[in-house]
Parts: sequence; C-alpha cells; structure tokens
Amino acid sequence: MNVPAGPRVALLAIGQFTRTTAKTAIGVLRYAPYPVVAVIDPDRAGTDAAAHVGVGNGVPVVATVADAIARGADVILIGTAAAGGRIPDAYRPALAAALERGLEVWNGLHERVLADPSLRDAAHRGGGRVRELREPPADLPIGGHRRPRGGATVVLTVGTDAAVGKMTASLEIVAALRRAGERATFVATGQTGIAIAGDGVAVDAVVADFIAGAAERMVCEAAEHADWVVVEGQGSLTHPGFSGVTLGLLHGSAPDLMVLCHDPGRRVMKGYDAEGLPVRSLQDCVTIYEEAAAWRRPPGYPRPRVVAVALNTVAILPPEGAQRWISDASHETGLPAADPIREGHPGADRLARALVDARGAVAR
Repeated sequence: MNVPAGPRVALLAIGQFTRTTAKTAIGVLRYAPYPVVAVIDPDRAGTDAAAHVGVGNGVPVVATVADAIARGADVILIGTAAAGGRIPDAYRPALAAALERGLEVWNGLHERVLADPSLRDAAHRGGGRVRELREPPADLPIGGHRRPRGGATVVLTVGTDAAVGKMTASLEIVAALRRAGERATFVATGQTGIAIAGDGVAVDAVVADFIAGAAERMVCEAAEHADWVVVEGQGSLTHPGFSGVTLGLLHGSAPDLMVLCHDPGRRVMKGYDAEGLPVRSLQDCVTIYEEAAAWRRPPGYPRPRVVAVALNTVAILPPEGAQRWISDASHETGLPAADPIREGHPGADRLARALVDARGAVAR
C-alpha cells in the first residue's frame, strides 16, 4: 500500500522574519507535525531560522521559492500576518512563482490569494492550488443549543490582550495532559492553529451571528473522542478591536474552566499605543471572564472559573526577572502560574495539574 507523503512546507516571510512579525511561522516551526524545509526571506538568506525567532534550529532561511523547492518544498505557507489581513505586495511575485511551479499555497490572511487576477492566472498556468485557512464552512449554525458529551471538560484559553500566547498555551496544556495520561485534544480557532492541527475554523472570518455556533460545533465534535477539549482562544474581551470575536468564542465554547494568558511586558493594549489604553490587571481580567462566561449558563449550573495563569515572558531578561513575574502573577490572583515555554514541561505540567485539580473539586 502506498501511503502519501505529508506536506513539506516552506514559510514565506519576506522582510518580516522576526519574533514580532512572524507569529504564524513561529507557531508552525515549534509545533507542526510535518517537516518545515525552509523559510523564504531574502533579507536573512544564508542563516538559520532559530537565529531570528528562537525556534527552527536547523531550518535554513533561503532567498527564493526556487531555493525552497530545491530543498523539497511542495507547500508555501504565508508565515506572517498584518493589520487588515492583506497579502503584502512583496509576497505576490513569490506566490506567483510557487503557483506556476505547481505548488500548493496555504494562506491564513483575510485577503484570498485567487482574488488577485495575476495570482489566479499563475495558478491556471502552473496548476498550483490554494488552501485558504480562514475560509469558514458554509453551513454553520447559530450557537447555544448543544452541549458536549457528558464527562468531557472544556477548557478555553483567554487573554489580557491579543497576541499574548493563547495558542501556545493551549498546545502546551494538551501535551501536558497527555503526558499525565489524559485524553486531550486541541481545537484550532485561528489560522496558525489550523495550519498546525490540520482542521478547525478561523472564527475571526465567520459572520458574527455564527461565531458561537462554529465554536459549539467544534467543541461538541471534539468531545466525542476526548475527555479534555482545549480550545484556542482569540483576542481579548478587553480589546476594543477584537472583543466581539472573543465573546462569541467564549459563549460558543461554553468552557468549564479557563486559563488566563498574559504578557507581563505589555503595558498598553495591542494597537492602542496612541490612545494609551492600558492592559487591565490580572485580577480584573479573571473577574471579567468569569462574569461573561457565566452569562451562558442557566441558574444552578457551576460557574465557569479561571483556574491558572499562563505567562509569556519571552521578552523578559534575565531569567530571574521572568520568574519574579510568574511568582507575582500567582500571588496577585491566588492561582497557579507558569510560563510553559520558558519553564518547559514543568511549567506546562503545573497548568495541567491546576486543571485536573479544579475538575476534581467540581466533581466532589
């Protein structure tokens, strides 16, 4: 029996392969179950991916699509994101080259690749295909009418701001629960998570009326084969630009437990520097999320709770400073706190133990 080989992916990040601009690339380099054979960024060609973003040791940065093909790439994944979700003009020649060579393009931006006539022509000439990671299903329901299988516990990662590590925390928690012998699964709700997991719905591309329904469907399906359903959070209830998506996801997933994600170096909400809109305190956010999650539950149901804090201290040096932030977060909230990347397995295991203990307390 011939088993088809998996994708061999090159990440497109022309001029933007940095920690702050290559969020998708970093997530895929860290967690993808398939090989990443190259990063395309002519500004950094000839170097190693890990030198720029801290992950991807041994993955070369190359200058062109042809260089990536020479290393075995058959998929080009756009590895960066921009406000508004438009494809950068600098990427269009590379995408055209990939499509003309018959490669598949994975796109997580809001702008559709084949909406560009020149890229559509390139695909027609070369037979290249496009996978739009943000394309939602056409048959989504309105949420609020289904509950997951009894015995399954739903966990949602929530944030003090956007881009604070909710996907990372979710994946690390799933891995930690599995290490503890639990049946756990990851529900992807954003383009990077979908690129890693292979399925999911990008809820920020769903018509607002159906965000909750999309989340509800994914959670109920996942609960059929897992006892822990860990849902990747999006945005933040306190972020004026993204709160609508966050609330729809919160009510649709109807979590039993939540993990609050936070970047302690963030003082102002992402994108609101000019206004000086401050990031709310951890304790404020715990209260906000628990109140909003409770709106989804009828009287008499257990109140959904935030039970741990996942910190993103990647920018904090030296390590002693990061450990101080972790301790301070635990002291402020009275909850276990950890950075699952900086601390590795011990940090992720601490978050998983908090979830298991909280489920046990509810069961008693």
